[in-house]
Amino acid sequence: MRVVRGFRRLARLLGYAAIVAIVAPLSIANAQQRGGTLIITTTPEPAVITNAFSSAPVTNEVGTKIFDGLLEYDADLKPIPSLAESWTVSPDGKTVTFRLRKGVSWHDGKPFTSADVQFSLLKVVREYHPRGPGNLGAIVAIDTPDAHTAVVRLAHPYPPMMKGLSSLEVPILPKHVYDGTDFRNNPAMNAPIGTGPFKFSKWEKGSFIQLERNDKYWREGRPYLDRLIFRFIADASTRAAAIEKGEVHVATFGTINPVEMRRLEKLPHLEIAAGGYEALAPVMLIELNTIRAPLNDKRVRQAIAYAIDRKFILENIWYGFGKPAVGPISSVYSGAGLYTTEGVRRYDVKDRLDIANRLLDEAGYKRGADGIRFKMVHDVGPFGEDWRRMGEYIKQALARVGIDVAIRSNDSPTYMRQVFTDHDFFMASGWFIGMADPTLGVQRQYWSKNIKPGTPFNNTTRYSNPDVDRLWEAAQTELDPERRARIFHDIQRQIVDDSPVIWLIEMALVAVQNTKVQNLITTPLGIRGGLYETWLKP
Repeated sequence: MRVVRGFRRLARLLGYAAIVAIVAPLSIANAQQRGGTLIITTTPEPAVITNAFSSAPVTNEVGTKIFDGLLEYDADLKPIPSLAESWTVSPDGKTVTFRLRKGVSWHDGKPFTSADVQFSLLKVVREYHPRGPGNLGAIVAIDTPDAHTAVVRLAHPYPPMMKGLSSLEVPILPKHVYDGTDFRNNPAMNAPIGTGPFKFSKWEKGSFIQLERNDKYWREGRPYLDRLIFRFIADASTRAAAIEKGEVHVATFGTINPVEMRRLEKLPHLEIAAGGYEALAPVMLIELNTIRAPLNDKRVRQAIAYAIDRKFILENIWYGFGKPAVGPISSVYSGAGLYTTEGVRRYDVKDRLDIANRLLDEAGYKRGADGIRFKMVHDVGPFGEDWRRMGEYIKQALARVGIDVAIRSNDSPTYMRQVFTDHDFFMASGWFIGMADPTLGVQRQYWSKNIKPGTPFNNTTRYSNPDVDRLWEAAQTELDPERRARIFHDIQRQIVDDSPVIWLIEMALVAVQNTKVQNLITTPLGIRGGLYETWLKP
């Protein structure tokens, strides 16, 4: 069984401790394979490398190799040690004490201390990361009684924080490099200094970013690779050709069309690197402008949801990379008991088109002589040809119930302005990540306090339901896991019934890899993990 395919299954059966016992001897046995350069093709080229200041996917792919977080997460999204060796939570949930790892050095040789943790959480991530205010907003202060202890004091219990302290969400930065400077103009922004397994080497704009092995990494013997190179290739077909010819070892999800991925995985030297997105919980969706007629009528939104065949989209456009979505909270959270379908409205029923037509009639949108009820515009996400193909299907699907849809395709800046800044849209396709807890990544889309005109990837639909707001706020502070799970179940039932969003697919953000690549996926962050266990067969 390949480690890349077996990690999650084994983790569920045996628990994380057993996985460590299995993987560690395997890595030691293959220590003679240390060396080599892993080449990853990804797109688009990032604007910045330091992921404390950006949540862009490629920024995360690069930054998480350079920086460590306080914690990492196992296959069930439970926290495990990283820069924090251990931690304790007070009975009232308002104080978390982290015991930090000793003997850790920054890439410039300076020692890592609790001052770096305090600075990173309060002065950098909370202020500059797009999800920082939500993730760390409950922090009142961080005490540093000694160099290896950080005491986080919270205004109220906030269990989700412990699910968002990886290098992806809260990378720890060196205070001595940033303190007293203009952060965004600091040279370290794009020549970063971290504690992670790889050190920044060079960035040839328009071509590649190169990272070198950190010989003094605190994980003994890691990383195995000498070098990581992230190549930026403009054309999708050229990217596919590059991995087919062996010029690159890994192609991240979205760099190659799904139909090409299915062709490539049949080649003897290539495979799908399954898993590695569980801590992201990505969901593809269509956002509806709930304050614009006719979408301000819940019955119309429900009718649209009934008219769209999620299974068709999954199988014919995305070629099976994912599963049909039921609602805002992904089934990834099933292990924590936060996901449910019980009592949740289902839109994939057999008579869905009949229901859609009935709802539209009840809402007062009768068919005209031409069979059309009303017209709308669909802003297609600017992520590639597959999104435009999905837009064409949605146009056809809604035409069957009398809705005439015009497709509007724009470049990314125009799309962002049209949807998020001007709020001049009817429906817009895109995707969101939910992170390791729904409060961290899902709440922002459906909490009325997150209606922030001009701020992307928040409550774009302008959805507002006071009952749902109260549920989100209760989930933020509830310490009892069973009660918290029931709160999320109620959230799902209510939001799905209101349908401010059409949930399409729980995305499988898988990569294509050369079979020479070993241990690419060892955590639920996948390629966004540190890759310190990854190695290459000769």
